[in-house]
Amino acid sequence: MATARHAIIAGGGIGGLAAAVALNQAGIRATVYERGEDLRVGGAGLHLWTNAMLALESLGLTDAVRKTAPVQEFCEFRTWRGELLASWPVGEFVDRYGQPTVAIARSALHEVLQTGLTGTEVRTGTALTGFDQDADGVTARLSDGSTHRADLLVGADGIGSAVRAQLLGNTPPRYAGYVAWRGIADLGSEVIPAGSFRSIFGRGTRFVYYDIAPGRVHWMSVENGPAGGADGPGVLESIARRHLGWADPVQRIITATDESTVIRTDIVDRAPDAHWGQGRVTLLGDAAHPMSFNVGQGACQAIEDALVLAERLRTDDSVPAALAAYEDERKPRTASMQKAANILGKLGSWSNPLAVGTRHLLMRAGWERGAFKAIEADVRYGTRWASPAGRT
Repeated sequence: MATARHAIIAGGGIGGLAAAVALNQAGIRATVYERGEDLRVGGAGLHLWTNAMLALESLGLTDAVRKTAPVQEFCEFRTWRGELLASWPVGEFVDRYGQPTVAIARSALHEVLQTGLTGTEVRTGTALTGFDQDADGVTARLSDGSTHRADLLVGADGIGSAVRAQLLGNTPPRYAGYVAWRGIADLGSEVIPAGSFRSIFGRGTRFVYYDIAPGRVHWMSVENGPAGGADGPGVLESIARRHLGWADPVQRIITATDESTVIRTDIVDRAPDAHWGQGRVTLLGDAAHPMSFNVGQGACQAIEDALVLAERLRTDDSVPAALAAYEDERKPRTASMQKAANILGKLGSWSNPLAVGTRHLLMRAGWERGAFKAIEADVRYGTRWASPAGRT
């Protein structure tokens, strides 16, 4: 049995809260430090693929997720004119593996994870600024001038992680070359059928949408361009012009959006790292392996990290050995996701008409079979946490 009894978690996002829940269920007390004044409740929507739902099932949280999150029945890929490129029958996953793929509001997932924090201390408005470690433990230095001693430290503090900066250096993330605008629209099921996902490809721009709750649609507009821009009033008009003439219901989604929900993000990631942690300190989620949205696995991989971390700390005979085993298991899987997301992002950003036509030919030829098989292989990883009834 590992010697860990108490963990410090820097960051109260999805990965940090999932880690706190998993560690608590493994018999390890966690204290979460979140730099924001409140636990994060903003953002728009995200995917929980079946692998993440199986992980959440092992934590006893899927019933709460499914009360709000629509089950996805299909994922469609189309041209901006509405021509079908491929369709994935993701609704079949529930019969094969015991849990569906769902879409959920980020704030709703946050609330679900908070219900699992029994006995966990969460301190908001307090950032971790640095740490010191020795053979017996880790001392975290905090923004209020205090320190906190524990058996290990988990940096789950996002792509700009302070824990990562001390471990690996303060190298900035790489810009992917495109910007995403995200928003939420209120539309009825007659416009967006329940369980819908659609990714639409244009020239140097894309539009993605899916329902995250009954009558609520998350959407994302992506366009090539420089980083560092800002939007003022009229951002929805600009987005509507970008997608003028696109197949229905793109314009209806934009029109039904409250402009105050629109979030602009420069898309960044990192190449996979050779190592994450050292001794009694490790990284998790975006702090360890930030990836672009293109594979929809960012939150899913953070949840998987949390469960594997807890497993290793529960079974390995020392904290450094447990953290090393956790990294050895997680690095190959997350590195493949980072690389795939980067490649797909480049593919989606093509703007030359000849290149766009080639992309669409490739998608028609291989997206429904080859790409879907790869997605299902990634999903199948989650069966390590499946109940016997859900195994195939």
